[in-house]
Amino acid sequence: MASQTRLTWLERERIMTGLARGESPASIARYLGRDRSVVSRELARNRSLSSGYSAIRAQERADRRASDRRSGRYKLATHPDLWRFVLEKLTLLWSPQQIQAALRIRYPLTSDMRISHEAIYHYLYVLPRGELRRSLLACLRQHKPKRGLKRAHTVTRGRIPDMIGIHDRPHEVDGRLVPGHWEGDLIMGAGNRAAIGTLVERVTRYTILVPLEFKDTDYTCISMANAISRYPELLRKSMTYDQGKAMANHWSFTGLSGAKVYFCDPRSPWQRGTNENTNGLLRQYFPKGTDLSVFSRADLDRIQNEFNERPRKVLNWHSPKDAFNQLVALYG
Repeated sequence: MASQTRLTWLERERIMTGLARGESPASIARYLGRDRSVVSRELARNRSLSSGYSAIRAQERADRRASDRRSGRYKLATHPDLWRFVLEKLTLLWSPQQIQAALRIRYPLTSDMRISHEAIYHYLYVLPRGELRRSLLACLRQHKPKRGLKRAHTVTRGRIPDMIGIHDRPHEVDGRLVPGHWEGDLIMGAGNRAAIGTLVERVTRYTILVPLEFKDTDYTCISMANAISRYPELLRKSMTYDQGKAMANHWSFTGLSGAKVYFCDPRSPWQRGTNENTNGLLRQYFPKGTDLSVFSRADLDRIQNEFNERPRKVLNWHSPKDAFNQLVALYG
């Protein structure tokens, strides 16, 4: 499962352009809706003294690390000197954070001798069950048998900060005369353990499906922004959403996609009726009570394509895919 703190390509590109403009890491983090430590760690890991920060190089390194994790190639398993240092400090009851800091001070220019505290924790918890694993976990301050995720703080009550209501939405949206205005929502799976984000363009009814492995406002906003950002800028003017907390950090969605978010009145699903109707049709693929985590990205791409190829009466029996592709060709 992807971590909610993992930076995306669009975010790395925004970090690079922000640095080129002279923005501070803190201001870049605010723009992205991220904790400043996320940006600081990214720069510490990927900024070069000679060539600065490159989004392309940083993304390549991140993809390589992710590939290594998926295939079981952990850094501590392939760098014996690093593992010996970590092992020695763990037996002295050092915390992974202390080990990470010591490595950074002792080996400031040696990338092979650098590792994050989370990578140390992760490696310890994937060790085979046995005496080594038990003894090393016993060295940690909290002898937990499993590693838990740190969840970002989310808004749990009250109004969404800086919310713009639907009554302030431009009149052009209501008439469906101008494309590029979307409606968004979530389809929840069994036990609310996983979800699928749905984005529907109001003129063409073109639908985007976004896999969401857990409910978190940062993760949802950025995932949906990444999905809509694949299309031309003129086709992502706004998005209308309900007042659910999934879009509480709507400024990060707007910052990444350029689309302003307008919020419906409470208990007024008809104010985004296109999306409500679409979600009802999608339940043919995702009946209530379905475990949505079993659907891969390839599965959702296939369903999205099949759904958008259906002819629609409201489009004079053309398909949303054909109608939307004509707009892409016009505005792209």
